[in-house]
Amino acid sequence: MDAQEPAPAGGLPPVPRAPDGAAGGPACDERRRLVERAAGRALPHLVGDAPVDPERTRGNVENFVGFARVPVGIAGPLVVETSGGPAEVYVPMATTEGALVASHARGMRLLRAGRARSRVVREGLSQHPVLVYADADGALRAAETARALADELRARVAETTRHGALVDVRPEVLGRRLVLRLVFTTGDAIGINMAARGADLASARVAEATGALARYVHGQDVEKRANARALVEGRGRSVVADVTVPRAALAEIARVTPEDLAAIARTYALGFAQLGTQNWLVQAANGLAAVLIACGQDAAYVTEAATGFLDLEVTAGGDLYAAATLPSLLVGTVGGGTGFGTAAECLALMGCEGAGTANRFAELLGAVVLAGDLSLMASFCAHEFVAAHERLGRNRPETSSGRANSPDGGGMLGGDIRP
Repeated sequence: MDAQEPAPAGGLPPVPRAPDGAAGGPACDERRRLVERAAGRALPHLVGDAPVDPERTRGNVENFVGFARVPVGIAGPLVVETSGGPAEVYVPMATTEGALVASHARGMRLLRAGRARSRVVREGLSQHPVLVYADADGALRAAETARALADELRARVAETTRHGALVDVRPEVLGRRLVLRLVFTTGDAIGINMAARGADLASARVAEATGALARYVHGQDVEKRANARALVEGRGRSVVADVTVPRAALAEIARVTPEDLAAIARTYALGFAQLGTQNWLVQAANGLAAVLIACGQDAAYVTEAATGFLDLEVTAGGDLYAAATLPSLLVGTVGGGTGFGTAAECLALMGCEGAGTANRFAELLGAVVLAGDLSLMASFCAHEFVAAHERLGRNRPETSSGRANSPDGGGMLGGDIRP
């Protein structure tokens, strides 16, 4: 371990590292013991390669043959104030991109220096079936009927599930078509199957009552695609994570000033405007994909989840205010692939295993994204990005001993992305 790295406030120690950057050996064994202590239980699948009964995958995959093995590293400790109180966790990240875990670990040091906060600010999974009529007048009349049927539609959905509810019915006319925007709560699951079933029932009832010529349960299909609607209205869980990082901490940890980061954010905003992108964050897809894969989520939702905004400003006191807004985090801690194998163990490591933890998981993900974006933007400002990937990535040069350069050496990004 790096003797100069102090233990973060709260108790979790820094992540042990080998002086030569080796992945295995005694430091790896120590990391494995560390995450089991942090999780409060054995993690045989994550750290011991214990097999999983193939029958556990029934309903998750067809024609099963085995498990894909993706390296998992841990970043942190991540310290953040959530809606459930203070959280201090190690974050498991499944990735094959060198420097990604180290970059997020450095960003987490910045969050610890500034006492980060993260909150779910909105919750609701939308579905958008479409009904077709002879003309716009027919669609307008159908919209009125749909509004009048709202209570009946809620009751019909309630008969199909104990874990979710239809909470909003909002018909919208699009030419001779009616977009039936339906919003569901889904408990601690992503809830796509439940919501799709509810949307099918609701659209069928409206079609029956209005004489629709056709209906499509996924007529306006926002599923697993970046889209302006989800950016504005939110889908799944909408999260805001923010922090005020002291100027001195930025200088020590990342070798940049608040002014540097505010200036590059303005430049990026101009570039993003020209691109017409819904993703105004910097590396949200990187951090989210790594944690989603580690924690048994549907990784295809990263296309929606990575949309959002990064806000970097200099405060009146000369520090840095930073915020990440993620309107569409589609994640769950029950159902899907969350209940077995390494996914259940990685969720346990974050204190997010099982019912009652989905909002905590979403809030931790918001903080992960903020940490990653701060670290990456700092590397751009300090012109360390390329050197860090040369040092830590697969294309890194080898030393005369034949061993890859250590992430501890030098003054570049690799030298200061300490866990």
